[in-house]
Amino acid sequence: MGKNYHVSKTGSDQNTGSEKCPFLTIGKAAGIAVAGDSVIVHEGVYREWVKPARGGSSNARRITYSAAEGEHVEIKGSERIQGWENVEGTIWKAVFENQFFQGYNPYEETVFGDWLLLPEGRCVHLGDVYLNGSSFYEAESYEALKSPEIRTEILDNWTAETVPVKNPGQTKYLWFSEVSHERTTIYANFHGADPNAEMAEINVRKCCFYPDKAGVDYITVRGFEMSQAATPWAPPTADQPGLIGPNWSKGWIIEGCVIHDSKCGGISIGKEISTGNNYRTARGDKPGYQYQLESVFAARKIGWGKEKIGSHIIRGNTIYDCGQNGIVGHLGCAFCEIAENHIYDIALKREFYGHEIAGIKLHAAIDTHIHKNHVHDCSLGIWLDWQAQGARVSRNLCHDNNRDLYMEVTHGPFLVDNNIFASRYAMDNRAQGGAYVRNLFAGKILHEKILNRATPYHLPHSADVAGYAMVYGADDRFFQNIFVGSGTSDDNFVGTKAYSDCPTSLEEYISLVRALGNEDLAIFEKVEQPAYIAENVYLNGAKASEKETGRLDTPDFDAGFSIEATEQGVFLSIALPEGFEGFSCRPHDTASLGRVRIVDADFENPDGTPLFIDTDFFGTPSDLAGPLACLKSGSNRIQLL
Repeated sequence: MGKNYHVSKTGSDQNTGSEKCPFLTIGKAAGIAVAGDSVIVHEGVYREWVKPARGGSSNARRITYSAAEGEHVEIKGSERIQGWENVEGTIWKAVFENQFFQGYNPYEETVFGDWLLLPEGRCVHLGDVYLNGSSFYEAESYEALKSPEIRTEILDNWTAETVPVKNPGQTKYLWFSEVSHERTTIYANFHGADPNAEMAEINVRKCCFYPDKAGVDYITVRGFEMSQAATPWAPPTADQPGLIGPNWSKGWIIEGCVIHDSKCGGISIGKEISTGNNYRTARGDKPGYQYQLESVFAARKIGWGKEKIGSHIIRGNTIYDCGQNGIVGHLGCAFCEIAENHIYDIALKREFYGHEIAGIKLHAAIDTHIHKNHVHDCSLGIWLDWQAQGARVSRNLCHDNNRDLYMEVTHGPFLVDNNIFASRYAMDNRAQGGAYVRNLFAGKILHEKILNRATPYHLPHSADVAGYAMVYGADDRFFQNIFVGSGTSDDNFVGTKAYSDCPTSLEEYISLVRALGNEDLAIFEKVEQPAYIAENVYLNGAKASEKETGRLDTPDFDAGFSIEATEQGVFLSIALPEGFEGFSCRPHDTASLGRVRIVDADFENPDGTPLFIDTDFFGTPSDLAGPLACLKSGSNRIQLL
């Protein structure tokens, strides 16, 4: 049995850390806890960056950090400031000697790095100002503080069709900073509030709970609220610190936490700095794609694999109001489980924008299981990029996102099953070798080949690189899904029509390739890969592949589809045509899904055992198309959460 250390706002770091003589800071306990110990933190606000000095030794001998049962504990990357001076009208200022920031000044550091696109022509800093918990926007100048419409020009870079904007037209609270060699001055327009009387805060720390070294394994973090960290932009070619994360370690559990107001990333299970840090942007000599390839091989040299990295569990957290991602990771996100998280309002503030933004954005999520998450009101819901081999996206509810799912430059096998994708833009498919089984798609799906970026694939259930290849498109399976059109021109992209020119078997594909002669690479680019499509349901204008047999196709049937979020829960409404209950389907498994062509691997569980897709969104046994065993002909209204 390990020791229990207690932390309390009434304690002292000179104490022993017992329940009667608790420490004052979590950091004190984090400096002495060893494998098997527990750190119990009591009610209060802790303004510190917790940097665990060591981890546990195994899954059975963890170090556990938890909020005391029934007590609300906050860890903040900010400080409360009560020394504001009124400058003019509703504008106030606070002045700090630069030593106040202890070597990391968020008002000097900028959002910087690879695949960052906007804004152009000016910098956005990592700092932020908060009034009663709500974050401000950074103004371009001191004079701009006087205009509540300062954000209009920048927000107009994105139309409502492209990006959902949070609270459009609402008066924005603004801040601006000036940094000299000696001091930092922060100006803010508090719109009539007195910042010395109310809760005015500025973020000063990069992270809330994040080791400052790699290899701190087997830590559990449970039950905290964490917020207001000045995290940097975290693309896959950079160091990826988050508000909380394991920093290139193994076996963390982060559960039951409330995580919000991170400048960029909420939870990071990503890459470390030695394998590359924004070299494309800093050096400008090679594409980011090339540096990302190099980072994969560099990571292998320092031990990237199941033995040392990944295998984290991220479950039961609430994550919102982060500028880039709710959960982000490259390489360190392999062999993980991400389950039962509520993720919303991600990247809607729109002070900056780039290609690495989503509620969940992972690269190389090998054998990672993403299931039972509720992801909504995000710029993009779930985005799996590069090497999602063996990944499973299952039983998630996504709605009111700009896009629900993005699968990019991966070769399979990966499984997407029993999800509800309810946004008007359901999926971008720039991948191959995926199996999409028993999902409900209520939005358009766009398909694209990627013939100028070869990306790695792996030996099954391993980080060992077996080769790399372009994305030729298809080699996909679409079985037993429900597609719901919207009665608009988008319906041409709802369904499986895009696969109409694909052969329907690997044997047919090989014969078409051989018919082109003996030339090698070029002929493989000329023949569409196979597509395996059967037993899907098409409603309200959704379009089927011309080669699909055994489908239920009622294009003129109005499904009346909607998702409604209320105080009582989230409800799905859908009407289904006569005969739906009789449209039963044998569950799919490893044998029926077959092998993917490029990787030459089967759809399996992460331990290599056969896969069976025989339960629905709720875990109920099902032999119907779609993710809900309780669906019937006629009107349906179902509480999902």
